[in-house]
Amino acid sequence: MSVHAPKAPLADRISQGRGAEPADLVLRGGRVFDLVTGDLTPGDVAICGDTIVGTMEPYEAREVIDCTGKILVPGFIDTHLHIESSLVTPFEFDRCVTPRGVTTAICDPHEIANVCGLEGITYFLEASGLTLMDIRVQLSSCVPSTHMETAGARLEAADLLPLMGHPRSLGLAEFMNFPGVLMQDAGVMAKLSAFQGQHIDGHAPLLRGKDLNGYIAAGIRTEHEATTEAEALEKLRKGMRVLIREGSVSKDLHALAGLLTERHAPYLCFCTDDRNPLDIGEHGHLDYMIRTAIALGAPPLAVYRAASLSAAEAFGLKDRGLIAPGKRADIVVIDSLEGCNASLVLAGGRTVTEAAFAARKTVPPVARKSVKAPVIGPQDFRTAGNRAETPVIGVIPGKIITEHLTYEIAPTDGDKRPDIARDLVKIAVIERHGVNGNRATGFVKGFGLKRGAIASTVCHDHHNIAVVGADYDDMALAVARLGEIEGGFVVVEGGKVQAELALPVAGLMSLEPFEAVRDQLVLLRAAAQGLGVTLEEPFLQLAFLCLPVIPHLKITDHGMVDVDQFQVLP
Repeated sequence: MSVHAPKAPLADRISQGRGAEPADLVLRGGRVFDLVTGDLTPGDVAICGDTIVGTMEPYEAREVIDCTGKILVPGFIDTHLHIESSLVTPFEFDRCVTPRGVTTAICDPHEIANVCGLEGITYFLEASGLTLMDIRVQLSSCVPSTHMETAGARLEAADLLPLMGHPRSLGLAEFMNFPGVLMQDAGVMAKLSAFQGQHIDGHAPLLRGKDLNGYIAAGIRTEHEATTEAEALEKLRKGMRVLIREGSVSKDLHALAGLLTERHAPYLCFCTDDRNPLDIGEHGHLDYMIRTAIALGAPPLAVYRAASLSAAEAFGLKDRGLIAPGKRADIVVIDSLEGCNASLVLAGGRTVTEAAFAARKTVPPVARKSVKAPVIGPQDFRTAGNRAETPVIGVIPGKIITEHLTYEIAPTDGDKRPDIARDLVKIAVIERHGVNGNRATGFVKGFGLKRGAIASTVCHDHHNIAVVGADYDDMALAVARLGEIEGGFVVVEGGKVQAELALPVAGLMSLEPFEAVRDQLVLLRAAAQGLGVTLEEPFLQLAFLCLPVIPHLKITDHGMVDVDQFQVLP
């Protein structure tokens, strides 16, 4: 049994559209939200196979679904995300968010690619053809993201070229190494040159002025890192499509909601970037963004355009984004525009049900046993140094941008110790791909941690082990436990593991249903709070402290990285 409704013959689509033959399926009694005119139009919606063939007219059909009192909107399109960061496989992600109306997801599998290279991208390409939602895969452009980290793989332009014409691929994924673009690094230039004329996704936090001009001139079309209206407006005025992001850590919707007008909406899209099952369960996915934007005062027409039509246009997906004849039958039946609660979802003409999910084929997981970290003891978390002046990563809740702080931390017996009173705790990154055994230590402020340690192998984008702690013995135990469970999240206090989530697929994804992952995240969050942690999403916040393309101060296995200077601190 195929997951997708068949592509109906051309003659059948014409015959059913003009009413000469009964339609395969009709949605009757609802009103269609037309994203061109903004009107709510009554009439049947006729579907032939995977295609809408008729609207605004009465139709006979082999099957009728009553939608009386409901509103029909086009399926939602998440324009940028890393499915791995949902902590579940593409098949469980499909189960998690498609019933909420997300019928297309444009993913960049660079998390798994940084662990196992082309094997990871190929896994996503194969899985994308088997899900109810339409997953489109962009080819990961920055593996690793910079030269200042150790990843499990390295992908050059020549590695990506064989996948360029893949029917599930949309182009080149987010070009995170924006300094490499501006400085015309040879490897960067090779990738950009190879993909000229195709879609190239952007990633340029805080980039403005002439440097932004140069970055866009490289052929980069879309960008999701704007965190203020001024930054987003400049990017819009320079021809970029701005993807408004609301993830589990990066929350930019409130800052950018004022841009969601009917004038701007054709050039605005929505994305989640990184959102986990706990956040999805408690708040929602793109449906949450839609509800929130409207509650913040954005016109419903602008919001729903950004959620589907504008997204389809931005990525060249001309077959979707409207409920209109000839378009893919991606339809969400909702209670109201403001509520955006889906009672029925069609993905490619197929009704989204548990039976439809159960009928899918799957592909076996890859990158098992990928955690090959060296044996670590408490002494490995000591930070030597004669100078008291110490760089400290300052966490900004709800942002992946960090502050570059400086504190006086006097060494004791040759070690700069955590200072709980000032919320200055240790952070360490340990290389876990079995490449070089690198390790680096530093300080972070903003967790509120009072005791114990939390550790993770979700550590953007190199996905080494990151650990934050107030106690070196607990930090060492957390690192050891991650090796035993093939990666994941761990909370340790007093020499005991308090909570954990195993992520054995590349150290990034669980093999459990998303409901089980959600429940374990509840326990992990409570355990972290028991250590004094005040952050709502401590594990994803920790992961982004290791990404050296997001200003201002980060840490990798090479050491503390000044992102503004694009160099490892001595």
